[in-house]
Formats: sequence, C-alpha cells, structure tokens
Amino acid sequence: MAMRILARAAGVALLACVALAGPATAQGTIKIAYTDPLSGPFAQVGDANLKQMQYILDYINSKGGALGKKFELVPFDNKSQPSDALIALKSATDQNIPFIMQCSGSNIAAALIEAVDKHNSRNPESRIIYVNCGAVATELTNEKCSFWHFRFDAHVAMKAEVMARALPKEVTKVYLLNQDYLFGQSVQRDVKAFLAKLRPDVQVVGDELIPLGKIKDFAPYITKIKASGAQVLITGNWGPDMNLLIKAGIDSGIDLRYYTLYAHIAGGAVAIGPGGDGKVRSVMSFNENVAPEIGNKEAEEWTKAFRDKYPFDFYAAGFRTIFEYLQEATNKAGSADPLKIALALEGLKHKDFLGYETVMRKDDHQLISEYFVGTFKKGVKYDSEKTGLGWATEATILAKDLEQPTSCKMTRPAK
Repeated sequence: MAMRILARAAGVALLACVALAGPATAQGTIKIAYTDPLSGPFAQVGDANLKQMQYILDYINSKGGALGKKFELVPFDNKSQPSDALIALKSATDQNIPFIMQCSGSNIAAALIEAVDKHNSRNPESRIIYVNCGAVATELTNEKCSFWHFRFDAHVAMKAEVMARALPKEVTKVYLLNQDYLFGQSVQRDVKAFLAKLRPDVQVVGDELIPLGKIKDFAPYITKIKASGAQVLITGNWGPDMNLLIKAGIDSGIDLRYYTLYAHIAGGAVAIGPGGDGKVRSVMSFNENVAPEIGNKEAEEWTKAFRDKYPFDFYAAGFRTIFEYLQEATNKAGSADPLKIALALEGLKHKDFLGYETVMRKDDHQLISEYFVGTFKKGVKYDSEKTGLGWATEATILAKDLEQPTSCKMTRPAK
C-alpha cells in the first residue's frame, strides 16, 4: 500500500513538473499549429504557404529559435471548412500548443477567433494565441477584435484604399467581382467606400458575388463585364477563383485591366500568361523584384536561394516577419506561456528583412507595415513561375501611410 501511495505521489509530481514546464517545452520544441486548405480546390495556396513557412522556420531555427528551442510547424488540413479548422484547434489545445496559425478564409478566421476566446476563458492552463497570416476581412480587428488574435497582414480596408489611390485618372468605370463570403463581402463594401471617398468620378458598372470555389467557367462573367463597358475589373478572388477568372479574361482578348489582391500568389502568373503583359496589378506585401529595386542584396540572396529549392516564387516575406515577431516576443516573455507572449507582442516594433519599420498595434493587434502595388510585365529581373514575366513595383506605401483608425474595443484578460 505504501509503495502504491509513493508511486502515485511520484506520478502526480511528474505531471506537475510537465505542467510547470509550460506549453510545448516538454517535447523540446515550441510548436506552431498551422491550419489551411492542404487538399481540395485551394490546396495549391495552402501547400505553397506551408513550404514557404518551413523554409523560413529552418532559417529562424538556425538563428537560435526561441528560449534555446526550435520552432516546429504542425500542419492540419482544414479543407477550407471552419468545422475542420475547429477540429485542428481542439487538437492543438489538447497538445498544449501555444500558437495556431491560419491564413486563408475570413469565415474560418471568425470561427477561430470566437473558439479561441471561449477556450482560453475556460481553460487558462492551456491557452493559445491565434496568429492570422492572411484572413483579412476588415471587421476581424475592428468589431470582432480579440486579445488572443494577432493579424500580420493588412486588412481589406487598407488594401482597398491602396487600390483606389492606384487607379489611373482616366479610369471612370469599374466592375467588382468577389467571392460570396465574409472576405469577399468585405472587399465589395470597402472598395466601394473608398471609391466614393477618393474617386467619386468612378462609376461601378457591375457588382457581383460568386459562390466560393464553385465556378469552373468564367467566360459568361467576362461577357457581362465586356458588355458593361468597364475599363477595370477589381477582384479580391484568390486561388482557382482568381486564376480561372483572369485566364478567361486574357483568353477572350477583352480590353480590360485587372486590379487584384492575390494575382501574385501560387498559380497566378501561369493563369495570366504572356497575354497579360501590363494588364494585371496586385496589392502585395512583397514580390521578388522588390529587393533588387531597392538595392537590398541580403533579401535578394534569400529569394534566389528559395527559387533554387522550389519551383515557384517566394512571395511570403510577411511570413518571415511573423516568425521573427514570434521569436522576439517569446524570448522577451522568457516563456512559452501564451499570455506572456501576447503581452510581449503588443506594441512590439520590428524592422523587417527589407529594412522597413513595422509595429504590432496594441489597440487592435493589427500589424502596420509597408505594402506594394505590383504590375505583371516583361523586362523584370526575376520572372514569375517561369512565364518570362514578373512583378515590377509600381508603388510603395509606407506603414505610416497605410495606417487606419480602429473601432476595436478589446476585452483584456486579467494578468
């Protein structure tokens, strides 16, 4: 009996030691759960994200990781479904992983924000930080803001303002076509708001929402756009909804310019092809020609090394910024405890690998950083997806010029 009591006491003591070790440290790594579509129609985007993230983490780990430990990426396929993302979240919290990261789908982001808030309030011993790497509906850091949610990409209203300012003066007729869910509706609303504010001379001659990932033939939409007399198509479409749309337009020979948010990501260049020379623009955090354009040899060497390893472009410089923030905040916190890391992230300033100052705004946990407008064209130093054309920077918008006010009223946890 005495032996059993001693064994039980030893077991309790061991569990207590593991608990005191903090999230993920018992395994010798600091884990980051990553959930995005890794199968289905949007898998190309998720797979490209995953490869770029792992490439960046290999670099971060070579520089010491955090707390003397390496970061470890744990991927979960959410198949573009909020329900599957919530299953990934449950698995992450069961493993006491301190971070869950997600990029694609603002509907998924909204579900994660709500679920993370509920989990963290009920389970202070296994809290988790939601790192948003690309779900950009404006409301997610405004009325839906959360202490546990940190967004590392410019939101739709920021990008919409950039797009409205980038329209040439001779453009007076535009057509809007977006995906029918939280993100696409945010693009639709914010683009129209900034056109009315900044370009009241521009007429919206068409405005449509399409079902996410369901349209296989965009030729009928191109026919409607042509009939409308639009000079510019503005779209937040991503993945196959963007690639198939632009390909249909280029193949039709329509005299149209395309202003996009995601033509520069995986598959975009091939879809545009040579016929899109000078016709397509994208609002982006990075393209491979930025570094040589500004004379940053270190960043250029980074992207060249990536191109040598993978058969597609490196466009996710923002991901490197994310992992550098997590590295710095975790070391600053001196712990893998999510609350301490979240407090360390708030207001943190960081110079990104292009040399620009960025800041994680404390009021709403929205990263404020530089952004670019790129034009797809011939004659650039680095082509995209072996097409012979690539992205040339048409405009650079500094962080101070991209910042917008927030309506966030954040509920903060007790320390």
